[in-house]
Amino acid sequence: MNKIVYVDNAATTAVKPSVLESMLPFYKEIYGNPSSIYSMGRVAKKAVTEAREKIAKCIDAEPDEIFFTSGGSESDNWAIKGIARNLAKVGKNHIITSKIEHHSVFH
Repeated sequence: MNKIVYVDNAATTAVKPSVLESMLPFYKEIYGNPSSIYSMGRVAKKAVTEAREKIAKCIDAEPDEIFFTSGGSESDNWAIKGIARNLAKVGKNHIITSKIEHHSVFH
């Protein structure tokens, strides 16, 4: 059997077993929408809130400064659009990119 050497960890990585174990209840049982008002959603919201608080504490931030995204492309675009909107407020209305930008940024 050939052993695969994976070298694209910047794009996606294997999940650490302890992380997978922590997440299994949310994949199998507590998959409610944390923005909803029903009980499963409230349980999910509590977990998201606690995760946000733990991460904030680790990096000396405020919980409301922590945002979760679905992946790198969403994160890249969210950051760029946020900067663009703030710069537009002071009269700067363009962003310069290059041909070597990541696909999600370039487009």
